[in-house]
Amino acid sequence: MRMAILGMGSVGRGILELIDEKDLGLTVTGLADSKSALVDKDGIHIEEVLAAKRERGFCGDKSLSATDIVERADYDVLIEVTPTDARTGEPATGFIKKAIARGKHVVTSNKGPVALHYAALQGMAHEHGVAFRYEATVGGAIPIMHTLQHGLAGNRVLAVHGILNGTCNFILTRMAAENLTYDQALLEAREMGYAEADPTYDVKGTDAAIKLVILSNTIWKRNVKLEDVEITGIDMLTTDALRLAEDQHCTIRLIAEAVPDRGILKVAPRVLPKNHPLVVDGSLNAITLETDMAGEITLIGKGAGSRETASAIIGDVLFIREMHARGH
Repeated sequence: MRMAILGMGSVGRGILELIDEKDLGLTVTGLADSKSALVDKDGIHIEEVLAAKRERGFCGDKSLSATDIVERADYDVLIEVTPTDARTGEPATGFIKKAIARGKHVVTSNKGPVALHYAALQGMAHEHGVAFRYEATVGGAIPIMHTLQHGLAGNRVLAVHGILNGTCNFILTRMAAENLTYDQALLEAREMGYAEADPTYDVKGTDAAIKLVILSNTIWKRNVKLEDVEITGIDMLTTDALRLAEDQHCTIRLIAEAVPDRGILKVAPRVLPKNHPLVVDGSLNAITLETDMAGEITLIGKGAGSRETASAIIGDVLFIREMHARGH
């Protein structure tokens, strides 16, 4: 299967490394970073491209762009892994629409387009007879979308609760375990690479809320927007609050939850018993689905990381190839 990849950040590089390592029958015929692009209908030499990116900071020809790849390259599936713009969803949404209009499948890790334009993009993909898959947008390596769409097919999902942001979970874990202040734990998260220089998007609960929007629209086919989510972050939590929870054999976690029948759609810190399924440590993510037939199902895994996110992307690509081979 021929792939065009937009984005050579940690996720894009992770995808290229996995394709190079594993004999998956995948060929990269187009590749773009923020400064350049590269096209080769016979397949790009991955090791050479990765070396070029390391040495000079760009992957290919500076006269070519991501738009050139989307519109002109010869590929079966577009892999869209550029940085997320949660406010506009661009330029990723434009790339995705152009690829679908060409009759190409699309796989993305980009939360912006899925959170903002889920119904429109799925409708467009259906109209053109292609797949639009986005496993990597929620939960990193956790196969939550596949579980919802296939593993739990026939079930009615009543509610979803989860830890959807690894940065917040790491900070809360460290505050509780070492009696650290929020600022001390945040500094440690930065040093470990779990927090950005500006962590606002994570610690204010915005990232978890965007992922909750994606889950809600996937499960219940609702047109939920970010502004519909009630959001409280962790940046005002004190060591005293964690200690008080510890005294009750509990802890605090940032929980995203959606319960349509009760009108609940929120992200907020919650006190949970230490033996609760969602009490995971470090940067792990955990998602519990309440269903009518299967009962409660909890999935736990790494919510971020180059290889972990690449795993979700590759899984979507191979699923599309299998379905395409069956004529679906």
